Amino acid sequence: MLHLGLGSFHRAHQAVYLQRLIDAGDTRWSLAGGNLRPDMPETIAALQRQAGQYLLETVSPDGERRYEHIGSIRRVVPYEPGLAGLAAIAASPATRIISFTVTEAGYYLDAKNHLDLGYADLAADLDRARRGEAGQTLYGALFTLLRARRDADAGQVTLLNCDNLRHNGERFNLGLQQFIELAGDAALLDWVQVNTTAPNAMVDRITPRPAPEVRQRVKAATGVDDEAALMAESFIQWVIEDDFCNGRPEWERVGVQMVESVVPYEEAKIRILNASHSCIAWAGTLLGLRFIHEGTRHEAVRRLAFDYVTDDVIPCLHTPERPSPIDLAAYRDVVLDRFSNPAICDTNQRVAMDGFAKIPGFIAPTVRERLGRAEGIASVAMLPALFLAFLQAWHRGELPYEYQDQGMDPAVGHAICSSGDPVAALCADAVLWGPLAGDPRLVAAVRHATGRVANFMKEHRR
Repeated sequence: MLHLGLGSFHRAHQAVYLQRLIDAGDTRWSLAGGNLRPDMPETIAALQRQAGQYLLETVSPDGERRYEHIGSIRRVVPYEPGLAGLAAIAASPATRIISFTVTEAGYYLDAKNHLDLGYADLAADLDRARRGEAGQTLYGALFTLLRARRDADAGQVTLLNCDNLRHNGERFNLGLQQFIELAGDAALLDWVQVNTTAPNAMVDRITPRPAPEVRQRVKAATGVDDEAALMAESFIQWVIEDDFCNGRPEWERVGVQMVESVVPYEEAKIRILNASHSCIAWAGTLLGLRFIHEGTRHEAVRRLAFDYVTDDVIPCLHTPERPSPIDLAAYRDVVLDRFSNPAICDTNQRVAMDGFAKIPGFIAPTVRERLGRAEGIASVAMLPALFLAFLQAWHRGELPYEYQDQGMDPAVGHAICSSGDPVAALCADAVLWGPLAGDPRLVAAVRHATGRVANFMKEHRR
C-alpha cells in the first residue's frame, strides 16, 4: 500500500490496523508513504531515521495507557516537488492500493460535487498537470502517480479514501476524473475508469497533534526515546465497502468492518461525532477553554451537542421507513464520553479548523432534511450560529490561536463578518449551504440561535 499523508491520523489508524494484521501472522502487506507538501519535516525526518517505526500511546476514558510498536510503514519517502519517489512506488506492480488522508478541505468539491477552481492551489495544480508537472493537491499528485502507473503497465489499483468526507470514495473519484478531463488527458481518464476502484470508507479515532509530553511519557514507560511518538484514544473503527480491484489485506481479521454499504455508519459518524466535535470546539473556544474535554465536561456546552443530536439528527437517521442498524442514542453517549476523556488533551484549535468544509459536510444535510420535511431546526441551527460567533472573533483578531481553514477565502470570511447583517451573509454563502443558501427559514433559525449564543457567552464566558 502507498499512503499519501503521513500525519498523525494515518499513523494512529490505518497503519495500526495493518500492524495488527502483521502481528497476527499475515506479513504479505506493508506500507510506503510520504507527504504531498513540504510539511511535517521534523516528523518525516524522524520516521526516516527510525525506518518508519514508532510507538503509539493509547488512552482509554478511564485513563488506562497502553503502548504499541508500529512497524507497518516500511518505507518513508521524503518530499520532493516532482514526487518522483512516490511516483516510482505507484508505478510498481507490487503496489495494489493507494490510500490518502488530506483532510475534508482537500477535495475542493462544491455542493454538486464539481471541482471549485476558485481555489488558487487547485487551479495552479491544473496548470501544472497541463505542463506535465506534479502538483501539491491530491488530484495534482494522483495525476502524476496514476500516469506513471499507466505508463509502466503496472495493472489495476484501488484508490482508498481515509478522510471524513461523506461518500468519500465516490466524491473523490468524481473530483479526480473532472481534474483529469480538465487537464486534457483523455487517455489517462479512460485508463482510470477501467483500472481503478474507489470504495467508500468511514474512519474514526481521536488523534490529537502530538505534544512534547507524549514523547516524554513514551520514554518513561518504555525506555525508548521516540521522536515520532504519538497518542490516540483507545477507541478505533474502520468501515470499508468491499470494492477492491487488485487484492486487499484481510482487515476483517483485526476488526475492520467490510460491508456492502457504509452509508448508515458514515451518516451516524459524520453527523453525530464530527459535527458535535466542531460544536464543542467552537463553543469551548468562545468560553475561553483550550481543550475539547473541558468543553464536553461543561454542562452548558455538552447540552448544546446533546440537544443537537437528540432533537434534529436522530429523527433524520432513524425513521420507520429507514431504521438505522445503529443504536444512535447509545452512540451519542459513547461519543460524548470519548470527548470528555481528559487524557487525550485534544485542543479546540485542532478540531475547530476548516469550518467552511465542515458546515456543508457535517451540518447542512441535517438542516436540509429537517426543512424538507417541514420540521424545526432550532437545535442544529445553534452550530452555524456558534461558528459565526467564532468567525467574528477571528475577524476581530480575538481568537487565542491561529485559525486554519483550507476551504475559506479569508476575504470572504471577513466580508461575512463586516456585513451589515452577518447572519444573512453567512446563510447566503453558497459554499456553506448550496441550494439552501438564503433560505428564509435558515436565516430565521440562525438569527434566533445567534441570540441564544450571545446569551450563552454572557452567562458562561470566563
